[in-house]
Amino acid sequence: MKLSEFEVLTFDCYGTLIDWETGIANALAPWAKSKGLKVDQEAIVKKFGKFETVVQGDDPGQLYPDVLAEVLRRMAKDWKVEATEAECKAFGKSVGDWPPFPDSPEALAWLAKHYRLVVLSNVDRDSFAESEKRLGVEFDLICTAQDVGTYKPDPRNFEYLTEQVAALGFEKDKILHIAESQHHDIIPGKAHGLATAWIHRRAARGGGYGATAVPKKPAKADYEVTSMAEFAELCKAEAE
Repeated sequence: MKLSEFEVLTFDCYGTLIDWETGIANALAPWAKSKGLKVDQEAIVKKFGKFETVVQGDDPGQLYPDVLAEVLRRMAKDWKVEATEAECKAFGKSVGDWPPFPDSPEALAWLAKHYRLVVLSNVDRDSFAESEKRLGVEFDLICTAQDVGTYKPDPRNFEYLTEQVAALGFEKDKILHIAESQHHDIIPGKAHGLATAWIHRRAARGGGYGATAVPKKPAKADYEVTSMAEFAELCKAEAE
């Protein structure tokens, strides 16, 4: 199927459109330094990735700021340092400060002229609202973990997504799901029968999984690029 045949692009946000690893590191580096920890960005995001999915699985109904607060508690315990409640809550509120990847706004602005744009995100609506402002586009539909009551990779998140998109008048075969995370999106997205595009952002860093859980077996996406700019160029090439 050609890219021009899809009508709806559904996006993971954090790691795909928003540079969450930089955001996480920017939020936690001063805290780590204050505790005497000598850790770089990669060490911080890997430690984050060790706990985020676990915390989400322990209590799928809790809002994402509470997930982040608990993740920091567990990171601190693992590093054998202290994280105060104020520090944990501050980290929980940091999502709105996480920056977009530099290519995301321009790519989305072009794509919005040719496709319906939808978000399927593992955050709450208030947190995403701040990120949407930074991305500079208004999405046609927003589906969050808060709406579903579970976190990706739970199949219910993808069931909710396709139900909501169907209500807009589009069937599953018209959807292309676009994401960076194999664990959260590409593997469960393909299992749900969605066409997928892997935005392999970490390819430039030599690969690895950073802030995301390591998948047992990566899935082969229908499309693979290393940035939103590259994905948009593929779409533009077909449109010419």
